[in-house]
Amino acid sequence: MPRLEVAADGFRLDDRPLRIISGGLHYFRIHPEQWADRLRKARLMGLNTIETYVPWNLHSPHPGEFRLDAGLDLPRFLDLAAAEGLHVLLRPGPYICAEWEGGGLPSWLLADEDIELRSRDPRYLKAVDGYLAALLPPVLPYLSTHGGPILAVQLENEYGAYGDDSGYLEVLAELLHRHGVDVPLFTCDQPSDLERGGLDGVLRTVNLGSRVDAGLAALRTHQPSGPLMCSEFWIGWFDRWGGIHTTRNAADAAADLDRLLAAGASVNIYMFHGGTNFGFTNGANDKGTYRPTATSYDYDAPLDEAGDPGPKYAAFREVIARYAPVPEEPLPAPAPKLSATTAELTACAGLLEQCERLGSTVHTDRPQTMEQLGQSFGFILYETTLPAAGPAILRIAQVGDRAQVFVDGQPVGVLERENHEHALTFHTPRHGAHLAVLVENQGRVNYGQGMHDRKGLLGEVTVNALPLDAWYSRPLPLDDLGRLSFTASEPASPPVGPTFHRGHLDIEQPADGWIALDGWTKGHVWINGFALGRYWSRGPQTTLYVPAPILNAGRNEITVLELHGATTRTVELRGTPDLGLLED
Repeated sequence: MPRLEVAADGFRLDDRPLRIISGGLHYFRIHPEQWADRLRKARLMGLNTIETYVPWNLHSPHPGEFRLDAGLDLPRFLDLAAAEGLHVLLRPGPYICAEWEGGGLPSWLLADEDIELRSRDPRYLKAVDGYLAALLPPVLPYLSTHGGPILAVQLENEYGAYGDDSGYLEVLAELLHRHGVDVPLFTCDQPSDLERGGLDGVLRTVNLGSRVDAGLAALRTHQPSGPLMCSEFWIGWFDRWGGIHTTRNAADAAADLDRLLAAGASVNIYMFHGGTNFGFTNGANDKGTYRPTATSYDYDAPLDEAGDPGPKYAAFREVIARYAPVPEEPLPAPAPKLSATTAELTACAGLLEQCERLGSTVHTDRPQTMEQLGQSFGFILYETTLPAAGPAILRIAQVGDRAQVFVDGQPVGVLERENHEHALTFHTPRHGAHLAVLVENQGRVNYGQGMHDRKGLLGEVTVNALPLDAWYSRPLPLDDLGRLSFTASEPASPPVGPTFHRGHLDIEQPADGWIALDGWTKGHVWINGFALGRYWSRGPQTTLYVPAPILNAGRNEITVLELHGATTRTVELRGTPDLGLLED
């Protein structure tokens, strides 16, 4: 059976030299009916391998549960890669970063208030063991030693940027081997983290986006012999809400790819195709200020968010052809796109008015966090009563991440973690007035020491310095909108506060497209029950990608949750995206 050999002079497979020319392609960011198309285009660019992370949090939404269905059918994805003649680099984590919610770690781990993630904490390692025990049996047949496409498996992910406990990495390596992984393991780190993130006996690889010679030299310092490999060659970048759309010049990226290949290195292009943070799955960064990642993960990659070749596709193919065989087939053509068409959303359902249809309450003396409620994504609605009429100062120790505050159903303000806000003032109209606080999880931190990122109202909540000690906490995951009751509403008189708007649109022929939210402020969009993701007028992106497979020939249902207010009741489906301005 073929096994990847990590030799002194490079990789060998079946006793023949192998240079890995790979590209990142995350199955969980792509509609499953589009997997085959993206894999074919990877081969046509000249790649012989694809890389994918595995998101523990999606596969295990609750303790003891493990899913491999629909868009999480990893075995099917591996079958399609093998059918295309592609090898696979599998990166199961348990931590993956990936600008993904919580770095892929399931939120239920944080129900233990003092748990230490990415450590030898027995509670964490027990959970990791259970994850690998569920993941690996269906994956083992796909290892190259069993005749499958998986050449190697990554151990953790950029651990040197987080810690330096080699004992932790040793435990993970032992778990992988005990659960049947018999292909080579590898670690990946940025040049300055290679010493802390590596493990003796495991192949080290380097991550970089530029300064190729210096990065490879750093790798050689820590690994004097063996294959040179860049496991993440960053050829673009991700966007954050309130920022600009980040791009990288194709010629510049191609020149650095040429430097890597000319040095004899193997490479994984991050990303070959970025895809989309559908639903609530985007992560966030926090280096003193919280910054949630945008819905699009286009990444300025060779294949854009809709899977069409961009400028880097041809440029990279030309570079790869200097070092490896490239298929003689022509460049892939762009897929058909929707014609511009407008949908009117004429029916409404108030979130506050219909919250009982979306989740049940828990009554406690303090607000419960999402993790305590067993909830990963979405919102929590907190409710209590105010003790006295008159001026009030509401203080919240910590908001995770954005709180809209209502008194007797009327909005009185917003507190944002991103802006370091903790207090607001309002007038309480009467004794016993109803206080409601709607808190949105905008994405758990996916990188660095801020990963113990719990959501909701955290710590003490006071009004005029007096604690509020009788709370109803209602989880609103918004994973099923089927119980909402919509009624026709005049544009001038929608419900006050967060509102679901619904309408229908007839499409003759499904095709890829984008939905434009001009005139809307902030919220979420579903089409035919598929959660497209978040929109926000602060940008950079002003459109959300709509994959063709979620559309019907004929009638299609569009639902928009607007958290604030809109100047329109229409949305437009169009054939081109708007990912935002390229500079401030």
